[in-house]
Amino acid sequence: MAALFGMVVLVVALAAWAGATVVGWLRGRGADRPGRGSWSRPSPARGAVAVAVLAFLAGGAVHVYGLSYLPFLFPEDACWFNAGAKVTPDSSGALPVSLVCNGEEIVPAWVNPSLLVLGVTGIAATGTAVVHAVRARWAAR
Repeated sequence: MAALFGMVVLVVALAAWAGATVVGWLRGRGADRPGRGSWSRPSPARGAVAVAVLAFLAGGAVHVYGLSYLPFLFPEDACWFNAGAKVTPDSSGALPVSLVCNGEEIVPAWVNPSLLVLGVTGIAATGTAVVHAVRARWAAR
């Protein structure tokens, strides 16, 4: 549960940072007005932000898909709909996504590796965007 909370905090922080970056980028547009930035000055971090946002959105979609296998109101129905057995699940978990009915894992095997790859990609792209933004800020001084 702590890992899920950490991922939510990271996604919210990334979204806030990306929003602030976009607002700053939009404010810098409009070279025809005095005192404004140049139209031709793209942010070097823009590509990394786009990769990070796409990775986190795709990871969220995969996680929601994986959570669709988990029991919420009636645990025995999760095994009934996914495995065809009217039994209570042996175990289930949200991270890693897991549902075990009669000793068999029900969640597709590709869900958890996809979450790992997309999470690492999102974190690496966020770090890259931060490095590019800091370097651009220092170069502008």
